[in-house]
Amino acid sequence: MKNLADLRSLQSFVTVARESNVSRAAERLHLTQPAISLQLKRLAAETGLKLFTRTSRGVELTRDGAALLVKAEQVLAALEDFRQTASRMTGTVRGTLHVGTVIDPDFIRLGQFLRAVAQTAPDLQTQLAHGMSGDVPVRLLRGEIDVGYFLGDPEDGPPAPGPETARSESPFHYRALTRFKYRVVAPAGWEQRTAGRDWKALAELPWIGTPPASVHNRVLSRLFSDLGVTQNRVAVVDQEPSMLAMVRSGGGLSLCRESIALNEKQVHGLVVVDHAEIDVKLGFLTLANRKGEPAIDLAFDLIMKIWNLSD
Repeated sequence: MKNLADLRSLQSFVTVARESNVSRAAERLHLTQPAISLQLKRLAAETGLKLFTRTSRGVELTRDGAALLVKAEQVLAALEDFRQTASRMTGTVRGTLHVGTVIDPDFIRLGQFLRAVAQTAPDLQTQLAHGMSGDVPVRLLRGEIDVGYFLGDPEDGPPAPGPETARSESPFHYRALTRFKYRVVAPAGWEQRTAGRDWKALAELPWIGTPPASVHNRVLSRLFSDLGVTQNRVAVVDQEPSMLAMVRSGGGLSLCRESIALNEKQVHGLVVVDHAEIDVKLGFLTLANRKGEPAIDLAFDLIMKIWNLSD
């Protein structure tokens, strides 16, 4: 391999191997599918090896391809290490930091974080990707974001890719920022329906459910599963304002941050169910194998200062 195009071919090869799909790899690399296919064909011709076989869902590595993937990843890792070393030598953090965000920006102190990044590293741009908390670990593993906020326990996220023997170790580097409470809110006038009910009894009432990636879904599914009961979900929504609107209209119960729950009680007359609360952590995480990258280390340094935490 003699020129820069070969490095692009290696990147395409590794990305297709990770995604098992040429189309998704093209999206990740912001290239066209024909361009990716051409690079793979060029790499196969230069190595004299068949790297992939087609499947009904995309492609999978051959035995030769799997062996070559290890070497390709080592080459790209060495290049990334070179880039990081050069960046540290210049004393300037550059590039783009992709940040996964959750819930509302005020609660996670997002504005303070972005302002601190702009002041500390003016050559480092930030790009935000907002979504549900459970999507953040998935996006990190896919390389779509560099760091992200997370609600709950990061160990509830997806397992690390690789051999089964290596999966006992978390793929994430995580720092808890704060703890807060979720409360159960019910429609106005439901005082008698909810009074004196424990979690088992509450599970029988109508609930406004959320998708699996939502922290609401994760904590309630675990709680009700441990109790051996099934939550009576009558609807599924993925936005907190929609959940509250359905509770206000009499649709059923929902989880809600305590501060919002108390405000809803005062303004809209919603019922905050006694003794039904869940303690949840807000944290910040990245991939463990990316700790040490200048932009990511800077992000963690700044986030710890914003939340008045020490290492």
